[in-house]
Amino acid sequence: MNRIVTYLKRKLLLVIFIGIVLGVVIAIFSHKTLEYTSSNEFCEICHVHPHVFDSWKLSTHYDNPSGFRVGCVECHLPPKGEGYLKEKAITGMRDVYGFVFKDSADFDWELKSTLEHAQLHVYKSACLHCHQNLFPLTLTKEGQDAHLYYSQNEEELRCINCHLNVGHYDPDAIHAANVDFGLGNDGDREVFTAPAEVIAHEDFTETIPQTTVSFRMKAIPGGSFRIGSPADEPYRDSDEGPQKEVKISPFFMAEVEVTWNEYLAFYDATAAEGRSTDTEGSRTESDVDAISGPTPPYGQPDQNWGMGNRPAITMTYHAAETYCKWLSRVTGKTYRLPTEAEWEFAARGGTHTPYFFEGQPRDFEKKGFLGNLFGSGSDLINQFVIYEGNSRGRTEEPDAVEANPFGLKNMLGNALEYCSDWYTEDAFSQLSDGVTDPRGPATGEERVVKGGSFRSSVSDVRSASRDYTRSVDWLRTDPQMPKSIWWLSDCNYIGFRVICEFDEKTGKNN
Repeated sequence: MNRIVTYLKRKLLLVIFIGIVLGVVIAIFSHKTLEYTSSNEFCEICHVHPHVFDSWKLSTHYDNPSGFRVGCVECHLPPKGEGYLKEKAITGMRDVYGFVFKDSADFDWELKSTLEHAQLHVYKSACLHCHQNLFPLTLTKEGQDAHLYYSQNEEELRCINCHLNVGHYDPDAIHAANVDFGLGNDGDREVFTAPAEVIAHEDFTETIPQTTVSFRMKAIPGGSFRIGSPADEPYRDSDEGPQKEVKISPFFMAEVEVTWNEYLAFYDATAAEGRSTDTEGSRTESDVDAISGPTPPYGQPDQNWGMGNRPAITMTYHAAETYCKWLSRVTGKTYRLPTEAEWEFAARGGTHTPYFFEGQPRDFEKKGFLGNLFGSGSDLINQFVIYEGNSRGRTEEPDAVEANPFGLKNMLGNALEYCSDWYTEDAFSQLSDGVTDPRGPATGEERVVKGGSFRSSVSDVRSASRDYTRSVDWLRTDPQMPKSIWWLSDCNYIGFRVICEFDEKTGKNN
């Protein structure tokens, strides 16, 4: 009996010993595996997209005065003990699936480098794990102001809101006052000496004096329509009703959103050191009543997507309104932002459906194979609207879409557009049926914006869809104190479109 007990004890001790050895081996192997799969060399096996490691080696996370080199997982995984293993497993499975079943050549890497996508793969806890002191002795006054603002708004802000390109260097991402912005060479193009003469309510081409810039204005007929959306319209929001009959007087509206070519004419004429323009468009230094334009933007307001005929974006409501005042002065006409009623009347182009073209929102949603056999499909909306389904995460030039029945392009999608009305949720309840040219509430805190943008879903590019400015949110990461009244730091999807009143300055009653 004692022999059996002794034998069993020895067996048990052997099993325990073998278990310990195996446990140690497995632990060592697991640790080595974990370390290897967290190395930069291992990451490079799957992440073969263009320049990922080249841009990392040019960044301050690779080459910096401290000599500390930041690896891939130190940004793209949380610190150990803060969900590291869980996120590593999720990230690993996603990357393996992408490596096996997807072709990296089909990815839009520029889109994946934007803040909206980057914040899904960069952890604030990882940033703060290394940058524990946000106020080092070497920090500039501007940096101190920015970090103080961050410390007061930690719940709303992420480190990469301001430092998006510290891990992957982008030579076009300017994180300083862009003092050379707007100064261009017009070459041999014709310089206009006078604005367009308008003698009737007909389409015309405006010419901005002392510049090479011109743009098309469309004559929008007067008429009546029901503002807002019917109660049974899919995706209708409560602020789109109740519908009211509204009369609109004839006016002119720009064929496209104000382009960078147009906006830079204003910037070059008015911006530097508070330069102003006289009524002939010439620069002056003494006319204190003339219009002062934007200060230099802090970054690259076109997001490096290109300027030219793309819509000018990232300016504040104040900047858009000032542009209209300047344009009125140099052309002698009455230019301004549209009212919400004028904007929606023009966007509908005489239609009463969710869009000015055939189809319902559900026709254009993402759907499976069987769903695509029925309905209008996405091809139709792609002809008229730049939205999340076809935009590649950026604005496009006007020629990318066809015009609405009034000859206007990009009324829906591309860039959100300012209206002059103050926003209230019950604005239409305050209207009387049959009212002529309503201008919205007398006061408010935010302005109406219409049309949706390249980021919008099919539900938000309906003609009746309403939204409003977000003055605080759109300037959260502006590092300047005080924040700019001219440029938005956190909204790259808004622009504006001008209208011209049909009055005695444009041929009415002449």
